[in-house]
Amino acid sequence: MARHDATTHTAEGILFGAAYYAEYEPSDTTDYDLDLMVDAGFSVIRVGESVWSTWEPRDGEFDTEWLRVVLDKAHERGIRVILGTPTYAIPPWLQVKHPELATELSTGVRMGWGARQEVDYSSPVFARYAERVIRAVVSTYCDHPAVIGYQVDNEPGLHFFHNEGTFAGFVAWLEKRYETPEALNREWNLTYWSHRITSFDQLWRPDNNSFPQYDLAWREYQALVTEQFIHWQADIVREYASADQFVTTCIAYPRAAQHDASLAAGLDVTAGNPYYDMQDSLDLTTTVPQLASFITRGVGGLFRQADRLWSSRQERFLVTETNAQAIGGPSLNYPPYPGQLKQAAYAFISRGARMIEYWQWHTLNEGFETYWGGVLPHSREPGRVYREIADIGRSLASVGPKLDGYEPDSDIAIVYSNASKWAFTFFPPFTDDAHDGDPASYYRIFDAFHEGIVESGRQARVLHDTQLLDYAPAEFAEAHPVLVAAGLYITTDEQLAWLDSYAKAGGHLVVGVRTAYADHEARARREVAPPRLTAAAQMHYDEFSNLVADVAVTGTSGFPVTDGARATAWIDGVIPDGAEVVASYAHREHGRFPAITTARYGEGRVTYVGTVPNPELAADIACWLVPTPLAADWTSSPEGSITVQSGATARGRTVRFISNWSGEPVQVRVPEASTDLETGETISAGATLDLAPRDIRILEEENTRA
Repeated sequence: MARHDATTHTAEGILFGAAYYAEYEPSDTTDYDLDLMVDAGFSVIRVGESVWSTWEPRDGEFDTEWLRVVLDKAHERGIRVILGTPTYAIPPWLQVKHPELATELSTGVRMGWGARQEVDYSSPVFARYAERVIRAVVSTYCDHPAVIGYQVDNEPGLHFFHNEGTFAGFVAWLEKRYETPEALNREWNLTYWSHRITSFDQLWRPDNNSFPQYDLAWREYQALVTEQFIHWQADIVREYASADQFVTTCIAYPRAAQHDASLAAGLDVTAGNPYYDMQDSLDLTTTVPQLASFITRGVGGLFRQADRLWSSRQERFLVTETNAQAIGGPSLNYPPYPGQLKQAAYAFISRGARMIEYWQWHTLNEGFETYWGGVLPHSREPGRVYREIADIGRSLASVGPKLDGYEPDSDIAIVYSNASKWAFTFFPPFTDDAHDGDPASYYRIFDAFHEGIVESGRQARVLHDTQLLDYAPAEFAEAHPVLVAAGLYITTDEQLAWLDSYAKAGGHLVVGVRTAYADHEARARREVAPPRLTAAAQMHYDEFSNLVADVAVTGTSGFPVTDGARATAWIDGVIPDGAEVVASYAHREHGRFPAITTARYGEGRVTYVGTVPNPELAADIACWLVPTPLAADWTSSPEGSITVQSGATARGRTVRFISNWSGEPVQVRVPEASTDLETGETISAGATLDLAPRDIRILEEENTRA
């Protein structure tokens, strides 16, 4: 089936709006709400995805007309609509009729009802009811002129299903993949601890599983179940959708049971829900620890979510939910400081967003999300947050149309691996504060390097490991001269050959701890580490150690480091085999190993980082990798509080987003003659730009790119 064009309605400026649920209100406030939206510059709302019991109050009894007044009045005001399918929150009558649909979080133990996403959506019984309501909703409104696209389901992949049908599907999937019990025995080495099977029906349940190979397959299968469910919904919707209506789902990237790149591949556009900590967390002059949460912290964390959204399809994306006020519950009341909402909106846009949609229009007066703040407070009277969001709307009216075809720049590409994340969740190499295995170990590696890129004033491009083979290594090296592949634990032989070819063809490959150590089955490779890369890196190691305390790192004249540079969590016992040592550990015992080595390889270079860098060391590494970033000519006084993100528009113009992430004013020198896209002001080369605290300016350079 031909894919629908997701750009028809989104290339025309930046869509701006919020999730809107008029059905939650005790009285009709639709005109009041939509008029306020118009005044705030809203161009889109998302509706309908949360209320199956309103669409179908009783089994087979549908009420689909209640939403029409909202769509009609939105259309009258020029506000477009994304219509959702309600399959993530099932009605009580279905729970009562089919209690077996409840997710089993462990074998035989059903999840209780009363929240959302409690259903095993791999069930064919559930599919019958879901298809029925999807068709009822979409067929009613597919021809409505306000509808520009569809969001199927909502944030899928929250739970692993241990239900009988899911497990049976897993076993059948394994049988198709391995064909014979003997092959599975061999690939997973089930001789260990007497786990050899003679038929697939002897496979044990996942609850007490001890095999990392089993666990990796189990997680991969759960992601496949999510992917199949969402793609199945999308195909149903496409039977009704017109060619200029897109189909997507909103991805919550921390969800355990999803692979975002595979999920997005079967949709028309990537859409996701980035939530972030505000207030002092968005001060670039401070350092904040990351949280094990769906909410990221820090300026680097904010950009990392945007870069992940781009990575799913390597193209522009939609933000379907993000902060308006405080997010996270009644004890997490940290609304944005003045200016931070605008900074965040343009941070997402600078990395490729073509829609910003807030969660949600009005703060709910009842329910679980009573203190998840919306654009309007509980009183429904517009306050500071509404006024700031309206200011963003006015800004986007000027800036948005000039960003047609925008593609963000990058200084350093970095590989992301869902498979390695899954493997480290089960077999974590690091410990947490309680000295237990840290299931967030993969994030600690990936986030460290990404944060170093962003907070050193450089720009990142995230690439999935599953996307590597889509590119010719030499062409990718020319477009992206530096590629970080740290923590890339699960690898195929083909991926490692690609990395080798990338460096040989002229790229600078940066390898980190655990990279290449295991194969596609999570088996430790029977080769000298880093497997398949020792010749290219001109080093090897045969031992590694966890760290109980951070270790200072010293540099060389060619690799200067800041005073606070530290190695954290881990040290590989690197032995140079011709590689140049550029950084060392200031430690009596670990100091016998180099911290960082580098070596020429073919037309390129391979650098090995044998630890997890702290923020200072990560920034030092990024500065060494790219001494002259794309924003090198942009200087500020005082230093250390601005980011400069850039990209090219369809007209070939460079647009730069200059943001002051501090509570103090800053002056920025503008190196190229530019036009302020909000005000139309012409700024001459060499002029000084004054940025107030938490201020942002969007400039288009006068010169067209070659």
